[in-house]
Amino acid sequence: MSATPMTKQGEQMLRQELQKLKTVDRPSVINAISEARAQGDLSENAEYDAAKEKQSFIEGRIIEIEGKLGSAQVIDPATIEGQGRVVFGATVQLEDITSGVAVTYQIVGEDEAEIALGKISVSSPVARALIGKVEGDVAVVKAPGGIHEYEILHIAYR
Repeated sequence: MSATPMTKQGEQMLRQELQKLKTVDRPSVINAISEARAQGDLSENAEYDAAKEKQSFIEGRIIEIEGKLGSAQVIDPATIEGQGRVVFGATVQLEDITSGVAVTYQIVGEDEAEIALGKISVSSPVARALIGKVEGDVAVVKAPGGIHEYEILHIAYR
């Protein structure tokens, strides 16, 4: 099994979700199943079916999160020795060469990516184009919406 890269914040976010699933969601759905069973005939009991489906989802998500945490390679961006290159965890300020619009992204793990917060997945087209580049380089991004060119203005490790 390969390592799953994530920042310390991403690890903390997954641990909090796992805790909630185990201590709040799981007991709640078990209670809902018990209540639905008490209603009698399970063959046509929609509440029972819905609760069992939710239980299946919760158990699947618990297994998925435990697997990711078990194979996690947790990286603290503040301790990165990037030597001026774009690496996982780096925060990169870019300028779209065509439009002149400046954007800032942090390259993070897949589970913590949220474009509205400026966090992009390490497996995204933009991140793949940026990895290994230095300030002043131009990254060519082949995205579903077409080809974009970004100049790297600044790289930070925080």
